[in-house]
Amino acid sequence: MQIAPRRHRMQNASMATTLTIRNVPEDVRDELASRAALAGQSLQEYVLARVIELARKPSVTALMDRVRARKLATQSRLPAASILEHRDRARG
Repeated sequence: MQIAPRRHRMQNASMATTLTIRNVPEDVRDELASRAALAGQSLQEYVLARVIELARKPSVTALMDRVRARKLATQSRLPAASILEHRDRARG
């Protein structure tokens, strides 16, 4: 009984889907088209690449959850002033 649902999920996972964005202001479309042209890409290729980049980045909430979890796991207790001092020294 589990074989069909798994196979169905696997087929859907590899299939591309279409995303439609309505009501894009003309100046925004023109700017994206210009950037695409400068990158040597079609508008669709350019926007798809930006959407993929966006999807791969963790949300602020997810990132903060990871930071909190790491801090709890390592018991890190560096004060902000110390972190800024190290940063400034590294920048030279």
